[in-house]
Parts: sequence; structure tokens; C-alpha cells
Amino acid sequence: MTPEARRPPISPWQDAWRRFRKHRLAVVCSGILITMIVAVLVGPLFYRVPIDGIDFSVRLQGPSWDHPLGTDDLGQDLLARILYGGRISLAVGFAAMFVAVFVGVLVGSLAGMAGGKTDAALMWVTDLFLSLPQLPLLLLIIYLFRDALTGVVGPEMGVFILIVTIIGLFNWMQVARLVRAQFFSLREKEFVEAARALGASRFRLVWKHILPNALGPVIVAATIDVAAAIIAESTLSFLGLGFPPDIPTWGRLLFDAKDNLDFAPHWALFPGLAIFLTVLSINFVGDGLRDALDPRRVK
Repeated sequence: MTPEARRPPISPWQDAWRRFRKHRLAVVCSGILITMIVAVLVGPLFYRVPIDGIDFSVRLQGPSWDHPLGTDDLGQDLLARILYGGRISLAVGFAAMFVAVFVGVLVGSLAGMAGGKTDAALMWVTDLFLSLPQLPLLLLIIYLFRDALTGVVGPEMGVFILIVTIIGLFNWMQVARLVRAQFFSLREKEFVEAARALGASRFRLVWKHILPNALGPVIVAATIDVAAAIIAESTLSFLGLGFPPDIPTWGRLLFDAKDNLDFAPHWALFPGLAIFLTVLSINFVGDGLRDALDPRRVK
């Protein structure tokens, strides 16, 4: 028996990991992204400086041993506030991504499997959402419904639910188009025809055979949605329509720092750098996943 014959078969996920490792920039960015996630989750457990501790004697100071990233106009420690705000910014990004992927997969699956008038109607709705101006509608909806929702579940949770829902519902269209195209391609494949011939129900065809094979492009689109959601939340906070002033998301820190750029550039530099590194890392990880999950690439 040849050495090649003795090797155990490689699973599709092992093959995808092998391809992903060849994308060096994606691997490096994966490390950066994991480091940032661990930092915002675990960092506050070790760096116990309060985020609302006011000390006017050190206001607008640059980085120092006592305050590694400097302070703001109230003498609050920026590192503590960036670590705390990173939890919220990343939570918004991933939660909005799950909303967008869920709606996109649902709409794309229905359109791709049903076809005919159902497909035409769902694609008309998709095109309608694509044609809507996203940022003005985000601002209008938040302005109209923020106070009502925060009065029910509190300011932080109310704004979180509202922003996640709105961003997610404005970013599902690309996922729906990808899933629909995958369904049109996969539903005529031999393994689907074989399952249909064996008496598999439509639900089983979709859940067990078609959808798992359509998830590659969806995973790539999900990484893009995370980055888009983080930028959207930062934009809303920067415009003053995001989280309340006492909740230091990265966008809110930029909004608070905009009037002090001349003499305290560090105040805007570090939260801006956090947004930049996070979004850039997610985009390159998405590129690596696209190459790893593309079956047409040469091994």
C-alpha cells in the first residue's frame, strides 16, 4: 500500500483550514482580531480603573504610566473606556450580523427553493431595500423610536436592541441574493436529485442537503456584515444618535473627542485605531475565508 493510500481522508473543513493558512495576511489579521476580542472581554478584569472616575488634575493628558492611553476632558482613563466600549461595539457588530444572516438566509432559501411568483416577489422586496438610503433612514428611525424603546427596557438595552435590529434589517439583502443563487445551482445537483428520489421531504432537502453546501459564501458575507455593523454603529454614535453619553462606545469616544483634536489628538486616535484595526482585520479574514471556501480554487 502506498503512503498516499494510508493517509486518512481529509474532511472539507480540514481542507478549508489548509487553504486559509496559505493566506498569510488573513492569518495575521485573525490573530489581531482574536487579540482585540480577548482584550475587550478579559481586559477589564485585570485593568480595574473605573470608566467613570473623574480627576480634573489629569484631564486631557497624553499616554503615561498611570494612564497608558491618556485621559479625556474629565480626566477619565481612555484605556478603561476603550476596553468597555469595545464590548458594546463588537456585540453590536456580531448581533447585527446574526440578524442580517438569519433574514438573508430565510429570504434567499424561500426564493431559491420556491421560484416562480414567490421568487419574483421576494426579489422585488430585496431590490426595494437595496434602493433605500440607509443612513438617513437609520437616523430617522432611531430619532422616532429611541425614546419609546428606552423607556421600556432601559437606555443601554433599548438603544442596543434598536441599533442591532435596524442595522441587521438593512444588511440582509446581499446574503439573500447569495443564498438564492446557491439554491438555484444546488437544487439541480445529482446528490439533491438522489435524495429527492429516495423520498426526502422539501424541508429535509433544504436543511440537510442544500443549505449546508450554500454556507460558504454566507460565512464570507457574514464577516463583511460584522464590519459594516461596527462602522454603522460608530457613525450613529459619532452623530450623537447612538448610545447615551455615559456609555463609551468607540464611536461615542470619537464624538466626544472631535472638539479637542488640536490639543488632545490621542483622545480620538486610539478609539479610531481600534475601529480601523477591527474592521480591517475582519475584511482580510473575510478574504481568507472566501479563498478557503471556494471549491473552484486549485488545491
